[in-house]
Amino acid sequence: MSVQIGSFEAREGLFLAPLAGYTDLAFRRVCASFGAEYAVTEMISAKAVVMKNKKTLSLARLGGPPTAVQLFGAEPETVAAAAAFFSSEEGEALCGARPAAIDLNFGCPMKKIVSNGEGAALMRDPGLAGRVVAAAVRASTLPVTVKIRAGWDGEHKNAPEIARVAEASGASAVTVHARTREQFYTGEADLAVIAETAAAVRIPVLGNGDIRSPEDASRMLRETGCAGLVIGRGAVGRPWLFSEILAARRGESFAPPPGEEIARITLAQFADMLREKGERVGVSEARKHLSAYLAGFPGAAAARARVNLLSDPAAIAETVLPVLAPEAGEGALASFFPRGE
Repeated sequence: MSVQIGSFEAREGLFLAPLAGYTDLAFRRVCASFGAEYAVTEMISAKAVVMKNKKTLSLARLGGPPTAVQLFGAEPETVAAAAAFFSSEEGEALCGARPAAIDLNFGCPMKKIVSNGEGAALMRDPGLAGRVVAAAVRASTLPVTVKIRAGWDGEHKNAPEIARVAEASGASAVTVHARTREQFYTGEADLAVIAETAAAVRIPVLGNGDIRSPEDASRMLRETGCAGLVIGRGAVGRPWLFSEILAARRGESFAPPPGEEIARITLAQFADMLREKGERVGVSEARKHLSAYLAGFPGAAAARARVNLLSDPAAIAETVLPVLAPEAGEGALASFFPRGE
């Protein structure tokens, strides 16, 4: 299995999905260490890029696997300007690396996004969607890809139509999250929509939705004929899912990391977040990741409750470590928590 996007080839077809509030640089690095070949940043407002908003631009810091910058917006000229920026030397310098592609978000279901005609709202306006893609393609020297949903609601599952429009407008690939905007993240992904979309275009169609195990991955490929797998929420708290899928594909056995190794992974990611974001923001944004890693361990509920009340990174690490690795003795924190606190 191999997926080509511009000059980049994902030989195993394993992609990390963009998840607002989750797929920051630290998490992308962790997923890359387990086999994620390609990632997409959290979504970035094209308007904010044009206005050079520092907080927004910080989301575009790259590292880990080859990574596309994801933009959202419904004004072709604004999206084009943002795409041009990330194709420029200035944009590359800000990112710390050259983006692998520009990914356009036509799938975000959040009310504050769709109320502006952005995100999944573009599924209701194929003409405008095509103009946005075409403008980005003309302005950028990078490949342009598009993330869409199955459709707006159950009565309007038009992913194949939007994919055809994107292809005709110059897009290099399309990712389909197989839920409608109406579903948000509930219910089941409709794999038939991905299959119909893959049959409708020649460019790679990547499947997204409900991939939480090797069996889910196999089913996605078998039932949709998609070119690659885009894994999102299934990897939160379990980034080794990429390795597990690869092992199953190769007929190899796979054992999840033991608690001690999970502790190392968890606290190394926490330390990375603190370095990248600073203590206040890093602690705030790490809580949901720490909770996901703790899930299923004895004492997890009490640890999560305590973590949500703490603001000191060392105290948080000291709360998490005994749950994930109860065999770790006193004084072990320094070896688990690279920040050195």
